[in-house]
Amino acid sequence: MSNSHTLSIGDVAARTGLAVSAVRFYADEGLVHPIKSAAGHRYFQRADIRRISFLLIAQQLGFSLAEIAEALEPLPNHKAPSKRDWDSMARRFQKTIDERIERMTELRNNLNACIGCGCLSLKQCHLYNPEDRAHQFGTGPRYLQGDKPY
Repeated sequence: MSNSHTLSIGDVAARTGLAVSAVRFYADEGLVHPIKSAAGHRYFQRADIRRISFLLIAQQLGFSLAEIAEALEPLPNHKAPSKRDWDSMARRFQKTIDERIERMTELRNNLNACIGCGCLSLKQCHLYNPEDRAHQFGTGPRYLQGDKPY
């Protein structure tokens, strides 16, 4: 089954810096799609290295495997995605990244002020959230979740 166009699981592990068990895990989770030989050996396309590299970076950025799987889902499974395929996937994923950056920036900029959690423990809370008015929006850090004080 192995030929010059496919890679063994060991080859993929060596190219990505992962343990063979990690590559196997990603395959079992459906994040990469090896071709199985009659003997049960897994052979990967070179494009699977790119998929694994993408998912490693996405994991480092805090994305869950479910989110990564959703992003990769439109890509073809047993052939290299075209530039158009990757561009389309990237645009959708970039939107999510931009939203996270916006939320993290807001958190960074407002962490020392009231976050609308209802704790009323800071001296400033009576200015930003008197009588816990943020509670009307629900529980948790309301202002950091997008609610605005009146």
